Amino acid sequence: MKELLTLFDGLVGFFNVGGLKMIAMWAIGGILIYLAIKKEMEPTLLLPIGFGAILMNFPGVIEEVADGVYEYHFVGETLETLYNAGIANELFPLILFIGIGAMIDFGPLLTNPKLMIFGAAAQFGIFFTLCMASVFFPEIKDAASIAIIGAADGPTSIVVANALGSNYVGAITVAAYSYMALVPIIQPPVIKALTTKNERKIRMAYNPQSVSKTTKILFPIVITIVACVFAPSAGSLIGFLMFGNLIRECGVLDSLSETAQKVLANLITIFLGITIAFNMTAEQFLSVPTLLIMGLGLVAFIVDTAGGVLFAKLFNVILKLLGKPPINPMIGAAGISAFPMSGRIVHKMGLEEDNQNFLLMHSIGVNVSGQIASVIAGALILGFFG
Repeated sequence: MKELLTLFDGLVGFFNVGGLKMIAMWAIGGILIYLAIKKEMEPTLLLPIGFGAILMNFPGVIEEVADGVYEYHFVGETLETLYNAGIANELFPLILFIGIGAMIDFGPLLTNPKLMIFGAAAQFGIFFTLCMASVFFPEIKDAASIAIIGAADGPTSIVVANALGSNYVGAITVAAYSYMALVPIIQPPVIKALTTKNERKIRMAYNPQSVSKTTKILFPIVITIVACVFAPSAGSLIGFLMFGNLIRECGVLDSLSETAQKVLANLITIFLGITIAFNMTAEQFLSVPTLLIMGLGLVAFIVDTAGGVLFAKLFNVILKLLGKPPINPMIGAAGISAFPMSGRIVHKMGLEEDNQNFLLMHSIGVNVSGQIASVIAGALILGFFG
């Protein structure tokens, strides 16, 4: 009878405000898993994050390790070890950048270098959000870290938030990766609101030009040197990204390139996804600052997308004055760093309006330029406030 009463007291204690918050986090984790499996929305990210959120929200136990000496252990304690080993010291994001670099083909960008300006234009949301975040978060290190969510780049967000010593690294990381996964939901309504049907039907000729192997090899080396000279804060991020690309393009490390693209990138993504959930405890996540950060992150993504599209429309005005054919303004939205999701979305939207409108090579070219631009934007944030 005594044991039953103890169990009953424990259940009553669990179903208080703290227990209900934990159940809410289970629901959030379940929603993320549902989106990953049923809707196939970036399952490599959302599934481990969702499962980790459930794992982190169980009451711990107190164990007596010696006479009168007690230790508290929580269920997700192992994730703390992974967090300290891979995220707190920025190891996982940097290694992941090698895999991302090995996946990227800079050929479309090198064929049409003017696409790089759209990658830069789509970073406007970062600086717009910085102004908004500074209203709600008095410490500039927090406002600057929140703004980098607009880079649409999880690894960059982790590195910047850690380097600045933000008080909200966990919420910022979760917001950045969550919105990366939700790009297929966020971007299309914004793009459609800012473009007409005729604009979305604009076809862009693709005239593939052979890019020499020497150019492809020199590109990552030159970009790394330029970044380290003019934006040293971006040296490690750009360096690892370009190192991965150099492995891809050199032609003598095919086995390493394949390993980086598949085995390495997938392995780190698994660890990164479930480790991010270390910060998704009910106490941390279900709070006003976290909800504000999630809201500001959404604003950053929307403004990034809008900025890219509007800049492309402005570019069309200039092209018209010069008597040159217009570009499809939707490709401006691909300038965020969510590679390759954003590029695919623009291509898909083009096909929905005209089944012969193939925008993939153009949108991917803008997308990879956004990958570089987001890292440079992160370096600027570090340079100003680090």
